[in-house]
Amino acid sequence: MAAAWEIPFGRTGKKSKDNVTVLAGDVGGTKTNLAVYVSIGGNLQKMIGKTYHSSEFLSLTEIIRLFISENNLVLPDRVCAGVAGPVINGVAKITNLSWVLDTKNIQKEIGAEKVRLLNDLEATAYGLAGLNEEDFILLHEGEAAVKGNMAIIAPGTGLGEAGLYWDGKFYYPFPTEGGHCDFCPRTELDIKLFHYLQKKYGVVSWEKVVAGPGIHDIYLFLRGISNSEEPLWITEALTHDDPSAVISHAGINNIDAVCRETMEHFVRYLARESSNLVLKMKATGGLFLGGGIPPKIITMLQQENFYTNYLDCDRMQSLLREAPVRIIKNENTALIGAAWYGAFGEM
Repeated sequence: MAAAWEIPFGRTGKKSKDNVTVLAGDVGGTKTNLAVYVSIGGNLQKMIGKTYHSSEFLSLTEIIRLFISENNLVLPDRVCAGVAGPVINGVAKITNLSWVLDTKNIQKEIGAEKVRLLNDLEATAYGLAGLNEEDFILLHEGEAAVKGNMAIIAPGTGLGEAGLYWDGKFYYPFPTEGGHCDFCPRTELDIKLFHYLQKKYGVVSWEKVVAGPGIHDIYLFLRGISNSEEPLWITEALTHDDPSAVISHAGINNIDAVCRETMEHFVRYLARESSNLVLKMKATGGLFLGGGIPPKIITMLQQENFYTNYLDCDRMQSLLREAPVRIIKNENTALIGAAWYGAFGEM
């Protein structure tokens, strides 16, 4: 698992330590991915992995025990998981799920030597070290020679954001909860959408518009003000399938006008918050679009709508142009990052 470029991370141990077995996890509100990795020659080799529906279990330890039992595995040396939510003193409450994870409890119940929880976007940041060139799609080349901080924005079930601080020698990933900051409407339509969402949720954060459920809400708002009748096939599909997937598919393929408009606004909002993130972090080293949604809407992100709105800021277009912009295609980046930290990080 060689990286496409060298990303020197701080707070990591010697990569020469071989044969460390890590049970890595990517724990989200919708699904939990588990896999066993072994460190070999400073890199990682994946041995086995499986995906579980999070809501079908009462805890992460229940899934881990099942995973070990199903595959007749020996207890790993270390357990490291990226989790969708803030981690404070080894404790995390999973966003969009009723779980509370505690490293001490997991260590006691599983019996592993060391257990570590990372925010899922922090894990994604570490996962960059395990990706290859084919794991990315370059949207904007930027100034590759300009070193600097990096930023990651990841819309999926929720909206994750993280940064990588550059000290001139090493990168230091850090999580944020920036997705829960206030949404900022610009246009008259944005203001109407804001009031629509405010009545529904109270506080309107960026996650309310730049995430899977946000796609559905934007669609419902636009359908309501369009005075157009919803096609029967969309009504049926929204009842049985994931609404964001139905709407994005219809929008990308120009099957329905309201779905298309929904996705155009979604891309615009993603571009605006991406711009905000790069400016706040001075992320001249690069912006990465991760999460479950960007790889599924690549064609729309490659159109002028995204980059034009990304650059539409207050006087700092030159800084935004310096940052390379990439889509992360590898859906296992957070899992790889958890394994990477588990093997080489300060556990």
